[in-house]
Amino acid sequence: MSDLRLAQNHAFDLARTLMVPVTLFEVDGEIGVMPSAEYDGDADAIINEYDPFAYGSAH
Repeated sequence: MSDLRLAQNHAFDLARTLMVPVTLFEVDGEIGVMPSAEYDGDADAIINEYDPFAYGSAH
């Protein structure tokens, strides 16, 4: 499994666990994830945003 695919899976799981939208981004070849409300970086660095409410309850 690629690093990006692994990061995407974990970001989705994190969003559903915390029940907050999270943003997956890449800066200087490194991938990061954080709550979307706290992300104030470059919009071009965003790979995807995961909104747990768009997919229903985590439980």
